[in-house]
Amino acid sequence: MKKTLKHLIGLASASVMLAFTACQSPTESPTDEFSLDYEKYELDNGLEVVLHQDNSDPKVAVAILYHVGSNREKPGRTGFAHFFEHMLFQNSENVGPGNFIKYINELGGTFNGGTSTDQTVYFETVPSDALEKVLWMESDRMGFFINTVSEWGLENEKQVVKNEKRQGVDNRPYGHKSYVQLKNLYPEGHPYSWDVIGSLEDLQNATIADVKEFYSQFYGAGNATLAIAGDIDIAKAKELVNKYFSEIGSGPAVEAMNPMPAVLDETKLFYHEDKFANLPDLEMIYPTVEEYNNDMWALNMLGQLLTDGKKSPLYKVVVEEKKLAPNVYAYNSSGEIAGTFNIGARAFDGIDLNDLRDAIFDGMEKFEKEGFTDEDLARIKVGAETGVYNSVSSVFNKAYQLASYNTFTGDPGYITKNLKKTLNVTREDVMRVYNKYIKNQDYLATSFVPVGQKELVLEGSVQAEVVEEPIVQGAEGNLDQYERNVEFEKTASQIDRAAIPALDGDLSFAPPSITTDELSNGMKVYHIYQDELPMAQFSIRLKGGMFLDNPEKVGVAALLDNMLMEGTANKTPEELEEALGQLGASVYVSSSREYITISGNSLAKNYDEVLTLVKEILLEPRWDEKEFERIKSSAINSIQQSNANPNAIASRVFNEVLYGKDHIFSKPTSGTMESVSSITLEDLKDYYRDNFSPSVASFHFVGAISKDEVMTSLEPLELWIAKDVTFPEYEVKTNTEESRIFFVDYPDAKQSVINIGRIAMEDGNDDYSAASVSNYRLGSGSGSILFKELRLEKGYTYGAYSGYSRTMDGAVFQASSSVRSNVTRESVDLFKDLLDNYSTDFSDEDLEVTKNSILRSNTQSYETYGSLLGILQNISTYELPLDYIEKDETKLKAMDKAEIKQVIDEFMNPDNLVYVVVGDGKTQLQRLNNTGLGKPVVINKDEESLKIDK
Repeated sequence: MKKTLKHLIGLASASVMLAFTACQSPTESPTDEFSLDYEKYELDNGLEVVLHQDNSDPKVAVAILYHVGSNREKPGRTGFAHFFEHMLFQNSENVGPGNFIKYINELGGTFNGGTSTDQTVYFETVPSDALEKVLWMESDRMGFFINTVSEWGLENEKQVVKNEKRQGVDNRPYGHKSYVQLKNLYPEGHPYSWDVIGSLEDLQNATIADVKEFYSQFYGAGNATLAIAGDIDIAKAKELVNKYFSEIGSGPAVEAMNPMPAVLDETKLFYHEDKFANLPDLEMIYPTVEEYNNDMWALNMLGQLLTDGKKSPLYKVVVEEKKLAPNVYAYNSSGEIAGTFNIGARAFDGIDLNDLRDAIFDGMEKFEKEGFTDEDLARIKVGAETGVYNSVSSVFNKAYQLASYNTFTGDPGYITKNLKKTLNVTREDVMRVYNKYIKNQDYLATSFVPVGQKELVLEGSVQAEVVEEPIVQGAEGNLDQYERNVEFEKTASQIDRAAIPALDGDLSFAPPSITTDELSNGMKVYHIYQDELPMAQFSIRLKGGMFLDNPEKVGVAALLDNMLMEGTANKTPEELEEALGQLGASVYVSSSREYITISGNSLAKNYDEVLTLVKEILLEPRWDEKEFERIKSSAINSIQQSNANPNAIASRVFNEVLYGKDHIFSKPTSGTMESVSSITLEDLKDYYRDNFSPSVASFHFVGAISKDEVMTSLEPLELWIAKDVTFPEYEVKTNTEESRIFFVDYPDAKQSVINIGRIAMEDGNDDYSAASVSNYRLGSGSGSILFKELRLEKGYTYGAYSGYSRTMDGAVFQASSSVRSNVTRESVDLFKDLLDNYSTDFSDEDLEVTKNSILRSNTQSYETYGSLLGILQNISTYELPLDYIEKDETKLKAMDKAEIKQVIDEFMNPDNLVYVVVGDGKTQLQRLNNTGLGKPVVINKDEESLKIDK
């Protein structure tokens, strides 16, 4: 369950006929129409219901949004809205303990919840035959939950949420920044003056009485919106909603909250020496307006104009001219009762934040003097059109947005006004809000610097108060002192809520038709026609990636992916960025261990022009020396940040132990400080010359354009001349031949990161599908054994998972978690016990659940353009048959328990699993002796290459 969310999606969906235009002026005639029909009605108990029918895929999404977030909490009980969100996944009277998670997983569905300052939302996406079962479960949580709350459940969930806070705040670089900002921006007692996740002390003090009070006050039907989107029959859906929700009480009226904007009478400066940070960080915050205030849209646009793109004034000054940081950001964030405008950057090593602030002010002065162009406004506005279509590509997005807009505006179709207000923002509006809220106004600034670098903070800064929990062995108490299964009196109901609803109808779906072709130079083409939206999504993938890097200069491929976007032979970086922006398109290049991918997304009508630009990017790189130096500095900056991140350290050490230091995969894809520092622009040119060829490339397309038209569009790429690309060979030399534990000391770590695994397949990945099936019950999601035991039963962690990561020549098995520091040994022991016994304990029921869940979840594989593109990329990258999903399903149906156990024994052999732990050495290292894994091998976290005494 997700920690916080401000907005899950940017723009919501609508019920009326909407007209969007990509023209430069918002007053010109619309050229495209988009419609999304919905029906809204209200039950007698006040529950507002929004229904949207979309029969394109056999799936349905349900979202219930309660109008309560952390802004409704009491001082001394902070974090309670988020904590309560967690509690609701535990139990309810008729569904039963742990069954909500179990049932959704067995249905092949997905689920989650989220809490923000202003709302709590719960959502599920399942095959459409399971709609009634989901409504039964959600209604049970809404009206039949509170009697099931027990001391055991309360104390267990406290540990889970505390783990979440430690993982996301206490054990993360700059994790305390939000706490410092909110505490000092808003007056004491203001509903936004504390983090959504709240205080550990407040959480520990929570009682069952607090839970009951919160539930009775805010979880009535009258304080909620239920949205259902997908493959539904409207009349049938209404019957089910009435059946399960109509008898639930409305609850007390929840008083609306009036705007309470922050007010600063002076500029406030705070600093913190962050033991997890390697680089100085500055953020400046100006109070603005609440959401849907008339000034919000101009403030949103102001943020983009100040820092988005190479033409923006703050980028020009901070990044290009003064070279103080790899990037700079500015954005407006408006909540229900207040808003802020944030400007900041994470500087290069050793940069004085006073210089960075001066540069930001210089950028603002540049903005005031030079302003911005009509083209700049047009670029932002045309991006809004593309964003609307992308935002409604899944039924989940539709359901959430319908619920959210209904809750906060009373109109599920508010997108019509939202987009119109964006398109109607004028130059005068932008300058007005800049002068009103930013220019010469007081602000709050935070300087977060590495320990011992106080001299870099803003002059006049006051040391911030930061609450850090000490590591105390046994401090969490023993859950065994509480009774698990407490008897309770069931709430009377007009229907038989103990009866589990049956699935409704036959679940059937037809996979999309995939067609293939090939250019004369050998580049393969994969195509899916999909016209639900007027969009085009495509990619060009080249095999190679980091695998083709010089081992002494790892990071070339990663630098090259950035370099390709820095202009073309015919366009400067600014001109390229502007050309894409005016088309409302997004194009990006990414690299991985084994491939480089150029990806594009645009309106279908702009596809040809976007592809022309991509052709330039691919075939006519600019090789700008100045941009190369900037990119290289940015890469080193990122590596410095990752070197302070316990998760990144664990991943780096894990890979080097698995592969041996001479294997290319033992290195991070980004490279190391040493390797990247040695890379020159000529190295990138050499990589491009030797390894970019249509012979190792594939083109993938999904969208509202026929294959013939796509093939015609690709004709210019036939000028790309093929060449032979040489792939090196590497020998795997795992640093141990038996199970062994490796320990990295990270002083004062509040969480311990645990990575466990082995190289499971070295000679191809033909067994990848079977291995993934065998892992499903162990660690694939919230219904797995690892999640159940480490989180739900023990409360050691926020999550525990396992799985296989495929490469072209094999796969790696890995299980992992981040656990609270004072149960590191207990977590390792539990992992070991579960892994040692998984094959033996695998049951007929496990096999049945695995088969049913995977087969049903496959119905969700074909919904979004992104998922369809992913299927095409899998086919080309791993040389799979076009119908590999159906073939895998056939194999799955035929598998028996003996075959599953054989795969488990072969690829998860507990006798040669590597254990890597990153945690606090002074409190945890000695406790890891006698685990049955040998004495821990201690590794220095600051070393880029392992030095292991075997």
